[in-house]
Amino acid sequence: MLPLRDDNPTTRTPYVTWSIMAACVLVFLFQMGLDAREERHLIIALGAIPAVLLGQETLPADLAMVPAALTPLTAMFLHGGLMHLGGNLMYLWIFGNNVEDAMGAIRFTVFYVVCGVAAALLHALVTPDSVVPMVGASGAISGVLGAYLLLFPWARVFVWFGFVFLFWVPAAVVLGVWFGLQALALLGDPAGLISGVAWGAHLGGFVVGVMLTPMLRRPGVPLLSRRRMVRRVSMIPRAGGFGRARRGPWDRRP
Repeated sequence: MLPLRDDNPTTRTPYVTWSIMAACVLVFLFQMGLDAREERHLIIALGAIPAVLLGQETLPADLAMVPAALTPLTAMFLHGGLMHLGGNLMYLWIFGNNVEDAMGAIRFTVFYVVCGVAAALLHALVTPDSVVPMVGASGAISGVLGAYLLLFPWARVFVWFGFVFLFWVPAAVVLGVWFGLQALALLGDPAGLISGVAWGAHLGGFVVGVMLTPMLRRPGVPLLSRRRMVRRVSMIPRAGGFGRARRGPWDRRP
């Protein structure tokens, strides 16, 4: 079930969401300019390695570009390939703008960073002996998904299912299925050795996102609202009849 877009408009331009996406793309372009050895060293140096984060291992001096405590942050902007980057950016593009709108730019920035760092730390706790670098924005974006579920469970999401069917479903269904699949994957592959995916980071980021949303949403933004955002259009009278429609502020309607 692959989400393609939602029908949940925003009241503000999502500058933070766009900036995060742009930063991920620029870093990936930089990665593409490196040879295989240089890129491998970059990922080891800036990726979040559980055993290093927990102090069980240390990196060689020539690879220790930043303190280990900062690698959960730097890892959020590295990706393992084009599909990895594209999938993350698609989810952030669909769901990030509404969460940023509900929190405001500064709170959303704090929220995104905290979810990403928490996801990396939780992955480290699940796989404390792992020396495999974790990279990608998935943990932080999982937090965004958790926030979206809590804020807009009834917003409609257009999904591609089974490579054949296209239809609209409530966000609660899409994100509920997503969470269930992550949980099943974690049970079958807790360390991500088979899939190469940090399932614990996904689930951890999602849960942290749900926990932080009530505290970081803007005043007046409801939780679990049965309403969705729609445009309010006003007609401006002009000589000889009505003029063209003018887009007014966003309104909430059933």
